[in-house]
Amino acid sequence: MKRIRLVFMLFVIVLSGCGTSTSSSSTPTTVIATQAPVLAQGTEGYPWWNDTVFYEIFVRSFQDSNGDGIGDFNGISEKMEYLQKLGIRGIWLMPIFPSPSYHGYDITDYYAVNPDYGTIDDFKHLLEEAHKRGIRIIIDLVINHTSAQHPWFQKSLENDPQYADWYVWSDTDPGGVGPWGETVWYKASNGKYYYAVFWDQMPDLNFKNLSVQQEIQKITSFWLKDVGVDGFRLDGARYYVEEDKTLADSPANHEFLKEWAASYRTINPQAFSVGEIWTENFTVSSYTKDKTQVDSAFNFDLASAIIKSLNAGNNSTLSFTFKATVKLFPDQNNSNFITNHDMDRAMGQLGGDEDKAGAAAGILFTAPGIPFIYYGEEIGMQGKKPDENIRTPMQWTDEKGAGFTTGTPWEQINSSYILINAAKQTGQTNSLLEYYRKLIQLRNAHSALRIGKTFAADSDSNKLWAYLRVSKDEVILTVINLDDQPVTDNQLDLTTGPLSGKYTATSLLDNSRVNAVQANDYGGFTAYKPLVEIPKYGVIVIQLTPQK
Repeated sequence: MKRIRLVFMLFVIVLSGCGTSTSSSSTPTTVIATQAPVLAQGTEGYPWWNDTVFYEIFVRSFQDSNGDGIGDFNGISEKMEYLQKLGIRGIWLMPIFPSPSYHGYDITDYYAVNPDYGTIDDFKHLLEEAHKRGIRIIIDLVINHTSAQHPWFQKSLENDPQYADWYVWSDTDPGGVGPWGETVWYKASNGKYYYAVFWDQMPDLNFKNLSVQQEIQKITSFWLKDVGVDGFRLDGARYYVEEDKTLADSPANHEFLKEWAASYRTINPQAFSVGEIWTENFTVSSYTKDKTQVDSAFNFDLASAIIKSLNAGNNSTLSFTFKATVKLFPDQNNSNFITNHDMDRAMGQLGGDEDKAGAAAGILFTAPGIPFIYYGEEIGMQGKKPDENIRTPMQWTDEKGAGFTTGTPWEQINSSYILINAAKQTGQTNSLLEYYRKLIQLRNAHSALRIGKTFAADSDSNKLWAYLRVSKDEVILTVINLDDQPVTDNQLDLTTGPLSGKYTATSLLDNSRVNAVQANDYGGFTAYKPLVEIPKYGVIVIQLTPQK
């Protein structure tokens, strides 16, 4: 990997002036980068992303501005006020590049935008509309593979000397299967076999080829420097570099990310990278703990634990996973979510129960880490695989087209839109949307919920989960009932902690009268009973203020 490092260092020097690529399928459009929002770099020395709630958008399904049935950049711009009022400060856009597939994860040109979504000027306008509201935008960077229709692959298929080794080829079928037992070797029209970890139409790039690495650096520079995006979500980041039989998380994979991250940070030190590393947190943390690779990675373990614990009505799974999260991600660089575009939607997994969905949101927005919302989650949209059904158009109103389009939608809108839509829930105190808004705004207003150190408490009821979060300026205790029945006669214990003396207690989400708490000799508390009763799926957020 020494040779790789030297080449990357060279490109760190030259990329600052690079806005074109001689080896791309098209010449990048010359654009003027938009200005990133002028925000404080972060609370108490944390980066800006720890102060940010992100919102994941599938552009095709969010808002259609021109009546062609397909969501677009201008549609998102039209909905910027909705996003701002929701309280989000970051947007993750699923792939925005040209692609033969509806989902966009098989890319044919890394220097252009999908014409279904608009023009590069439309995208620039979206960036400007977001930035002037203090909202940053990151885009899906899909570099493990390209489309089989990408000119690079077509030239490699023809054994073009410049591209012959840009993909992983074998003269014979190597046999064997991929990381999760899938077929990965496919016979091409030239009689050779190529490696594709996800799908035969997504051939893997050969990261051992220095020209490939250099091209990725050019792509990264173009979107950061020339266009002005605020960072990237890295798709399939475990699978970039294979070594012998190590098909995921290889040492070379980590080394590539170190070099890539070092390079992009010379272009924009404030750019954010979050990795999709879909495995257990022990492995995920190996990509974040040294702070030289991705800035953050998604917490799939916690997502699963939230659903499982709420469906089971007890804290056994959540307790283990939550405590492991705190230990494995001491810098709170875990990105939390409930579900995303690859999973059955949260509301369906939670049995359509809005109270249960509210409890899930309560965990998401009070837990340590960086929260991500999947579009429509905040209104309780449902959807079960196949994938098209979990990526259906956003349900804005109960009118024909659900307020998404005046034309024929690219995918049939979920019939629930008549009852479940943003307009119906806006301003309704007890709606899921307003509860999301309240929780997000609470997080935005309280440093302890964004960057506070976390202390997990114990309860004499396995129906409850409680934790203390402490920042420089405040102390907040969150207590969540995971069950569909109220919990009475409960007591909480924190063996050791940061507390001292007696604290008054104020409920931040409602007007509940909460009992004061006395710290024990070790900075925790003993047999603390905040309320006589914790309601079913109740989320109690308590601010503790030292008594003078």
